[in-house]
Amino acid sequence: MRLPVVFGLLVGCALIFAPVNEGCGPGRGHGKRRPPKKLTPLNYKQFSPNVAEKTLGASGRHEGKITRTSERFKELTPNYNPDIIFKDEENTGADRLMTQRCKDKLNSLAISVMNMWPGVKLRVTEGWDEDGNHFEDSLHYEGRAIDITTSDRDRNKYGMLARLAVEAGFDWVYYESKSYIHCSVKSEHSVAAKTGGCFPASALVTIEDGSVKTMDRLQPGEKVLASSESDGSGPLIYSEVIAFLDRDPSAEKQFYAIETDSGAKLSLTAAHLLFVSKGNCSGPVASTELKSVFASDVLPGLCVVSTQGAGQQGQLSRVTRIQIQEDKGVFAPLTRHGTVVVNGVVSSCYAAVDQHWLAHWAFGPLRVLSSWGGTVGHQAVGIHWYSSLLHWVGTHVLDPTHFHPWSMMDNDR
Repeated sequence: MRLPVVFGLLVGCALIFAPVNEGCGPGRGHGKRRPPKKLTPLNYKQFSPNVAEKTLGASGRHEGKITRTSERFKELTPNYNPDIIFKDEENTGADRLMTQRCKDKLNSLAISVMNMWPGVKLRVTEGWDEDGNHFEDSLHYEGRAIDITTSDRDRNKYGMLARLAVEAGFDWVYYESKSYIHCSVKSEHSVAAKTGGCFPASALVTIEDGSVKTMDRLQPGEKVLASSESDGSGPLIYSEVIAFLDRDPSAEKQFYAIETDSGAKLSLTAAHLLFVSKGNCSGPVASTELKSVFASDVLPGLCVVSTQGAGQQGQLSRVTRIQIQEDKGVFAPLTRHGTVVVNGVVSSCYAAVDQHWLAHWAFGPLRVLSSWGGTVGHQAVGIHWYSSLLHWVGTHVLDPTHFHPWSMMDNDR
């Protein structure tokens, strides 16, 4: 059975059963205390989740070594938790240095260890590496990986220690050696995009009368400039905004500010999809093969579709610079065509999953409901109910590598 068919069937099932499972009043068993979760130790050489460490479903790709003299050294923070023993065989304090996310998960794990085995502490044998003792792309060089044991070095505990690390929220845990457990986390840059794929409040769209409006003033029912093709290559049209997939005027987030040689500057969160192509940016858009990628994967030199100074079709424009900056407000309008022109760049309306066509297909029922005159729900703040539903279904059906890291975090645990 093809993936879209399975996905569609599960969406339908979720739609049917969601009201039953999430009723407002107390249901059967309301008020009963849940039994404690039974923890199963990891087996030797087992890792969790069951994907490679440097994939999106786990800790993500490496971003380069951090040295004491590099700009990124400020990303590391020392961990002086007295409930954790640091081996520190180099006598430099390097094992105490880690990213904030790694520190948070490690401190949480330390509590679990003491609760599981009174009198026993968590022990770190290897943290940030500045001496080149690991493979070239090791996350130890970025303070995102640690090797751990228990303070009593009882190897019979290590399988359960690995399970406790999973429960503490590490993004990848590996029972790598009989003498230690390896754990790692996502980068701070990917974690910064915990909200879905959005544009800031100040982002500009063009409405049907030709005037420009900021994203925070846009309303469902208005028509905005968009592409008529789902890959962003079609003629420009005005497409109706049928809902906001996410909407929070007061949120402050990190955005990828992507600048092009046409003068366009588009800001969007890391998990948002953008249409790009490689190679020559001087060819016609209609004959260019465009693909959707996460904003965090856009690189200088790629081409995007710009509408600045362009005609009805838009034109290719080369990405010249990318910066990460703070901005206020998160808005994700959904148009009937699944595309939207923001700050003069043709963008997807979707995020989190790495293929625009799949997201557009999955939102088909919402578009049909809107075209029939049914209510699709317009939230004042927060994520649209249909987006939440699709995310739940999708994460139980699709390979985790199809998702951006933020969407696999389980609300950052």
